[in-house]
This record gives sequence, C-alpha cells and structure tokens, in this order.
Amino acid sequence: MTALKPGLYQHYRGNLYHVIGLCRHSETLEILVTYQALYGDYGLWVRPLDLFLEPVEENGQCVPRFKFIKGILDQPPALR
Repeated sequence: MTALKPGLYQHYRGNLYHVIGLCRHSETLEILVTYQALYGDYGLWVRPLDLFLEPVEENGQCVPRFKFIKGILDQPPALR
C-alpha cells in the first residue's frame, strides 16, 4: 500500500483534518484515505488516495489539495 503520513493536514481552503491512515474499498480494492475533520461535528471521511494527493488550481496556482502540517497528533480527536 502507498505510504501517506498520518497526522495533521490542511485543505487548500483552510480547514484542518486528522489523517488516520489508509484503507481499501472492500469490492474494488481502491486505496482510500481515512480522515477526520477538526471542526464542526468532527465527521469521519474517506477519499480515494489519488484524489487526496491530487493538486488543485487555486487563484491561478497549482497547490496540493491537502498539505501535510505535522506528524501524528499528540491528542487526536475522539472518533465519533
């Protein structure tokens, strides 16, 4: 499975997320990123790894969709 560091990431629009790790879709075996929003209801999300790593265009510049901020969080949020 492709390596992706768990930890704190920032979406290009500013919100922060805790990347928990990678998993696979049970039928397609596609690699997915499991992550938790660090705002609002602290929802859990999955996104295909390719889309998670894919750059996006913002103000005419190519930027990462999610930017790595730091490694494993000292106190990760409770999974809800």
